[in-house]
Amino acid sequence: MAARGSRTPQRMRTEAERARLYAARAAWHAKVLRRRRRDTVVAALVGSIIVVGAIASQAVHAQVTAPEPTPSRTSAPADSPSPGFSPSSAPTPARSVTPTQTPGE
Repeated sequence: MAARGSRTPQRMRTEAERARLYAARAAWHAKVLRRRRRDTVVAALVGSIIVVGAIASQAVHAQVTAPEPTPSRTSAPADSPSPGFSPSSAPTPARSVTPTQTPGE
């Protein structure tokens, strides 16, 4: 019976060691999850600050550097044809010159 009694303390020690390792792994895993969540929140905040800053800087840049265009008067109406074109001045097709035969040749 001595053999049976000596196993129980060994089994208890083994189970206690397993429980301790499991608790350590669970605590480590919880710590990793908290760190990942914190890193995600920080990255989202920094990214959103960068995007908002870029939009704001573009808006300020557009307001500061782009003056309003001033309308200018034109002397001719916009829908009139250009002065150099008229239907009579359209190019004529080129005539091909063909030699004529003279009698006796």
